[in-house]
Amino acid sequence: MKTRTLSLSFFTTATRVCGVDEAGRGPLAGPVYAAAVILDPGRPIRGLRDSKVLPAATRERLAERIREKAMAWSVAFASVEEIDAINILQASLLAMRRAVDGLSVTPEHVLVDGNQLPRWQHPCEAVVQGDSKVAAISAASILAKTARDAVMRALHDEHPQYGFDRHVGYATPQHLSSLALHGASPIHRRSFAPVRAAIEARLASGGASGAPSFVESTAAWADE
Repeated sequence: MKTRTLSLSFFTTATRVCGVDEAGRGPLAGPVYAAAVILDPGRPIRGLRDSKVLPAATRERLAERIREKAMAWSVAFASVEEIDAINILQASLLAMRRAVDGLSVTPEHVLVDGNQLPRWQHPCEAVVQGDSKVAAISAASILAKTARDAVMRALHDEHPQYGFDRHVGYATPQHLSSLALHGASPIHRRSFAPVRAAIEARLASGGASGAPSFVESTAAWADE
């Protein structure tokens, strides 16, 4: 695996450079998402940045532009059950593979945010802090983040007691308090220590464990 520090203009001569990023490795609940984006050099998108530094409204606006102007894009996820079965790192890499496999255009080169690479046949490099250095990775980070946030808002309607619409599954004080009060929902990641601790505490007090009953499709989706 190779890691490099690249400028945003490093790959301007290539036509099918794919940027890949994930969203949702840290939360205690919900799937992990990944996106793959091949930008069209002839249709530049202004304002691409790491999704984490953008206001929500700006992310949504840019996500729409990316879907409209990119040469190809794809968003995929790995389910909570897969996260618990193979660990969050491997589930993130799995979601990345699904996202790239879902592209309508075969990339010439794949740039992945971070220092880990999925196992695939594509020429690729890992780029540390790539979401703030490479436009295609920035675009992927925006699509992954907005897609996952939308799913967590929908899951809030099914499990309103946890406040997923506010923290999207991250371990905020409010989320931890709700987890202690209500136990784990079917979409909580039981391989994560705070969730295990909440389950064990409820079992010790005679409460229900919140055993999983939710099975989520893991097929990638793409809109060309």
